[in-house]
Amino acid sequence: MALSLTLPTASGTLAPFALRGSAPVKPDACVKFNRIAYSAAHVVADPLAAIDPWLQCAVDWDTTIAYRRHLFSLGLGVAEAMDTAQRGMGLDWPTSLELIRRSLDAAKDVPGALVASGCGTDHLNIDDVKSADDVIRGYEEQMAAIEALGGKLIVMASRALARVAKSPADYERVYDRILRQAKQPVVLHWLGDMFDPALAGYWGTKDVDAAMDTAVGIIAAHPGKVDGIKISLLDKDKEIAMRRRLPQGVRMYTGDDFNYAELIAGDGFGNEPTHGQSDALLGIFDAIAPAASAALGALAQGRTEKFHAILGPTVPLSRHIFAAPTRFYKTGVVFMAWLNGHQKHFTMVGGQQSTRSLQHFAELFRLADAANLLEQPELAVRRMKTLLALHGVEG
Repeated sequence: MALSLTLPTASGTLAPFALRGSAPVKPDACVKFNRIAYSAAHVVADPLAAIDPWLQCAVDWDTTIAYRRHLFSLGLGVAEAMDTAQRGMGLDWPTSLELIRRSLDAAKDVPGALVASGCGTDHLNIDDVKSADDVIRGYEEQMAAIEALGGKLIVMASRALARVAKSPADYERVYDRILRQAKQPVVLHWLGDMFDPALAGYWGTKDVDAAMDTAVGIIAAHPGKVDGIKISLLDKDKEIAMRRRLPQGVRMYTGDDFNYAELIAGDGFGNEPTHGQSDALLGIFDAIAPAASAALGALAQGRTEKFHAILGPTVPLSRHIFAAPTRFYKTGVVFMAWLNGHQKHFTMVGGQQSTRSLQHFAELFRLADAANLLEQPELAVRRMKTLLALHGVEG
């Protein structure tokens, strides 16, 4: 007999919902991917800490690192202390550095495990930042701390730089200084203002094509220092256009949580492999990790149809999780981890479990079931019923 429960509908009524009962896909063991795939991983809050959740951050370290080990076991790398972990949105720099240290330590136990860590300027008091030199000093401080741990850098987009830069030349100057000092090739990070309104006009202009010219120019000036660039603009055509312009060997890491399946599969353009396909650095891979692993394994085996058959049904879920206001997507990612038994509670850093409505969670539950992403259906139903009861919905 199918599992069922009562869920809110878009019209504000209640209706019965029966789960499909399809078993989640299981990745094939020991398949080496032909794409680099990072999951931007969330942190698990400590709900028992005696703190003010809007003002202070408490992390359940054991469960947080256990989830990273889960991602490693699926062949996925971890993009650490990024937006998905609520970096700059509840997760402060001292806690971020401790998270990076613990993740790097965990990776040492897993041969071939990939970790790249967010390096930014979020520790600065933005009102005290007056110039590009202040931004450079901020980046250098975090850069030194991460590299001292042996970490690879993801040079995150800087709110402080977006605020004080007067032209593209300021971006060129800041990135030139940082890239010249990097001990190993870095991943650059272009996060659109749909993810963070404070990053509007990044690279010195609101014209995306002109901004792309600046970013490509910076990379071209330092090709040996740039492993790749992650862009999260939710515009596949812009990503493809930039991908085709990157210097030889520089990767495009898709951050497009709307169109990732087709971007990873690629279009085979050109003679340079990295011009015709995207690698991945995605927040949605946290929520769909087993499916992502299985799909990437199929792609590596040349089974493109199976890749799309697995990953395609996850796209509607991702588009829902990342729906506007997109900056609240992290709530859906943590909700999925709770439904699937990777944490015991649905509590978030900064109290951000409150940023989405019950209707949003109900539709997320339906879409997760449609994509065969409920790893323990009975548990998922019990936990969904708990959330419903908290909102006054019984049955």
